[in-house]
Amino acid sequence: MLDRIAASSLRVGFETLRANPMRTLLSTLGIIMGVAALVSVLSLGDGMERYAREQISKTTDLQSVVVTPSLFRTIDGQRFPRSDVLNLTRAQADSVASVVNAAGVVTMLLSGQALVTTRADTTPHVAQVLGTLAGVQSELPAPVAAGRFFTEADVQADAPVAVISAPLAAQIDPRRESQSFVGDTVMFQGAPRVVIGVMQAKSDVREAIAFMPIGSAKTAMAPALVGRPVTIAVKAKRVEDVASIRTNIEAWLARQYGPTWKDRVSVSTNQARVEQAAQGMLLFKLFMGALTGISLLVGGIGIMNVLLASVIERTREIGIRKAAGAQHRHILLQFLSESVTISGVGSMIGVALGAGAAFGVTAVMRKVAAGAPIYAGFSLSTFLVAVVASVFVGLTFGLYPALRAARLSPIDAIHHE
Repeated sequence: MLDRIAASSLRVGFETLRANPMRTLLSTLGIIMGVAALVSVLSLGDGMERYAREQISKTTDLQSVVVTPSLFRTIDGQRFPRSDVLNLTRAQADSVASVVNAAGVVTMLLSGQALVTTRADTTPHVAQVLGTLAGVQSELPAPVAAGRFFTEADVQADAPVAVISAPLAAQIDPRRESQSFVGDTVMFQGAPRVVIGVMQAKSDVREAIAFMPIGSAKTAMAPALVGRPVTIAVKAKRVEDVASIRTNIEAWLARQYGPTWKDRVSVSTNQARVEQAAQGMLLFKLFMGALTGISLLVGGIGIMNVLLASVIERTREIGIRKAAGAQHRHILLQFLSESVTISGVGSMIGVALGAGAAFGVTAVMRKVAAGAPIYAGFSLSTFLVAVVASVFVGLTFGLYPALRAARLSPIDAIHHE
């Protein structure tokens, strides 16, 4: 617990700051600008990273891990069709989901092309049919704008329903609004499917796609020459989780099919591109950290310069206090309290300015980039990093002036002019 002299040292430090408002303001200004730069850059960096992750998730397959039964076997360097192609089941997909846990979304996938017609217009159009499970709704390329997505009950019943994309609706009948297709019957390879949902039109979704329950999708596709196996697909929540998910799935396959599982099934990822994306995000964070570190360094140097000038001006005062009984640690505490107060107050003001700047910059970016969904990613961690970093800078750069003041000889200090 602080003794009476130590408490007096803290009080003297605070009173000194109040007695010299201009000096305090100038020394605080460096920390304000440094913390504001730190918060704004961190917030912008978090927002840009979030936007990049969303784009990677929606427009690429970098976060996908796909388990596919092998259709061929290789003997003496020649490929022969397999007669024992694995038929992956819903129970196995649920087992994979228990292995993956919350790191990804697991679904079953059957894909193929189909000729699409209507009863009123028999002109065929080509569409990509994707048979899947109800849980894939959160990973659709665009949200359902009209109607609904199929449910687990629809999947269990192999319901003859479909959810189509806006481009497919436009191909079928460009004169109609895409939402008006809800409730209509569309023929896929001559098999009728009731449209229960239409996805939102988006500039980055141009494919003619139809989603169906996996069971009913089998009869809505053109026949495949070499077979069309059902796959288990896992969409990782983060790029960084792809490697661990693949490792866990491979261990699960080894338990299911023994050491020769690689001859029966393959696990595919874009591992090289995943590593490049993860490395790019890491470099981006390091670059942002370096920029903000320079800003705080400038603010810390400003604190040190002001406190050194204060030590020189108050040398006689320090000598009198030491002659009156103040110890080395009391003088040290006095000047460190000034430094931490400057950095603490500056960090609070800097956080507010930095957050405001980040939100303002992202608003300009959204306007210039035609509504690109880029928002500042201000969070509690950003606030804590800014405050802790500023206090650390205050302690670090205030330590030398404090030590210099504490080491002054009382007699020499009193006689200082």
